[in-house]
Amino acid sequence: MEPSAEPEWRLLCARKRKDLQDSIPTAWRIPHAPIHDHPNVLDVPGTCGILNKKELIITETTDVNVILEKLKTAEWSSLEVTTAFCKRAVVAHQLTNCCTEIFVDRALDRARYLDETLAKTGKPVGPLHGLPVSLKDQFTIKGLETVMGYVSGVGQYADKDSVLVEMLNQCGAVLYVRTNVPQTLMWGETHNHVFGRTLNPYNRSLTPGGSSGGEGALVAMKGSPLGVGTDIGGSLRIPSTFCGLYTLRPSYARLPYYGAANALTGQESISSVLGPMTNSLSGVKEFMTAIIGAKPWNLDPVVIRKPWDEDEWNLSEHGGVGGQLCFAIMWDNGVVKPHPPLIRAMEMTKAALEKAGHKVIDWENHRHLEIYKNAETIFVADGNHDYKTECAKSGEPLITTMVPTKEEEVAEGYEYEPQYPFVKTLVGDPPEHRNAYELWRLHDEKRELRKSYLDHWQNTVNRTGTGRPVDAIISPAVAHTAVPHGLVTDSFYTTLCNALDYTTSVFPVTHVHPDLDRRHTRHKFYNYEDEFIYKLYETNIFEGCPVGLQLIGKTLEEEAVLRMTYIVDDALREWKTTNNLN
Repeated sequence: MEPSAEPEWRLLCARKRKDLQDSIPTAWRIPHAPIHDHPNVLDVPGTCGILNKKELIITETTDVNVILEKLKTAEWSSLEVTTAFCKRAVVAHQLTNCCTEIFVDRALDRARYLDETLAKTGKPVGPLHGLPVSLKDQFTIKGLETVMGYVSGVGQYADKDSVLVEMLNQCGAVLYVRTNVPQTLMWGETHNHVFGRTLNPYNRSLTPGGSSGGEGALVAMKGSPLGVGTDIGGSLRIPSTFCGLYTLRPSYARLPYYGAANALTGQESISSVLGPMTNSLSGVKEFMTAIIGAKPWNLDPVVIRKPWDEDEWNLSEHGGVGGQLCFAIMWDNGVVKPHPPLIRAMEMTKAALEKAGHKVIDWENHRHLEIYKNAETIFVADGNHDYKTECAKSGEPLITTMVPTKEEEVAEGYEYEPQYPFVKTLVGDPPEHRNAYELWRLHDEKRELRKSYLDHWQNTVNRTGTGRPVDAIISPAVAHTAVPHGLVTDSFYTTLCNALDYTTSVFPVTHVHPDLDRRHTRHKFYNYEDEFIYKLYETNIFEGCPVGLQLIGKTLEEEAVLRMTYIVDDALREWKTTNNLN
């Protein structure tokens, strides 16, 4: 028997992709839509004929509270809600390549069980009764492979659920798909050898971000009412802002991570955290109250024993609900200056908050470059050993750039070919491997930087006029909106929060408008990355892209940060209505 011309790792990828394709029910398949002819595909679920009228009503309902209420009262059955979102997820996957596992039969069986239990007992199974929930391809589910962007994951079936999966089942959720991630998880883009590249449904020539990019694309297509991703340097917030979503990056150990697959396992100075991604703030709150209410500290030994705090939700340390808040806007972090749409979004938010009676001041940056250097050095302290070890298990090569190959561009019909001098890459000299003592010194430096930043924040009490320090910071999550594939770089707006462990949300504000978002003239730049991002901006490429911002609170302020995000979101809605803006 002649040896195969293809290396074994490629054969494994092909087999896994075929399994994924075969999991799509024949009746739910749609004709191929070339990117060149159909860059924006948000309307396809409503026009392709796969979903019936009621299924479209269900999946177009973005308020998770409404869906849950209809499920708990049996106005909508879990079976029909699950079927609707399964269909829409499958359509979304065919257009954006967002899924890694589609297990419809398993999900429908679960939905039938929940419906039967509600009918027999008259009580919902839990706070998320009957709600379909999608998961990033890190959360292990018994009996399914957890690929996590590595070929070595193909054929590795989980023998038990991760704690989050266990708790979602306890809360009555229905799991039905898992979503794509980048190889290594440490990219703001979503691409790997096994499943390929995930596309942004607003413009498929652009990235949905990463590493939770599969979730971002799926939720933006309304193929999921509630998704769960993770974040170690912006992996929840980058795809959420690129895809027009809400999210919450909680502080370390507030939510249960135990049993999930991960990269850089054992690195605990800057911990990865999980969080929800949704089209509504109600989805974020329902997820947080459900999981925290189920006492995750009884299943994950790292989780902090902190029940949902109604006092914090009512802003007990921020003047109380209905009081005047003081927000600080970080117009520019001193590392990369934001693109014009981000500046306009901050101006809109400032105007909305001031009209609502709140104070807005400018944030004064503090030691950002030192924090940036410290965090990035910690991330690569192993000299890329983790990435290389995982790739060596299958023989697949380490992906060193997210820029599409010429073959990929031709096959997929991308309209945009990047020609820029700076693109994030792993090519070049490998990072220096740090010994244990050197790593400890980095940890010590990080602790000192956190203390310095806290003191700086506390000292804003002299500028707020409220008798309190700044209640929250508002800033870009990324210096730009969604960009062509391979061009996402770390502009540090997100990683700052991971390094300092600040609870952070993301909320959508507006969309790129060519007439309102013209390029600003600049002649001086902070660094070569700042210059690269400045030159990247062209309104004809980014027109219509979502523009979001992040709201930054202090450590373990999940309840208060979420409540303040509601306040900002409500103020923006009122301001837009008053000014006749979309």
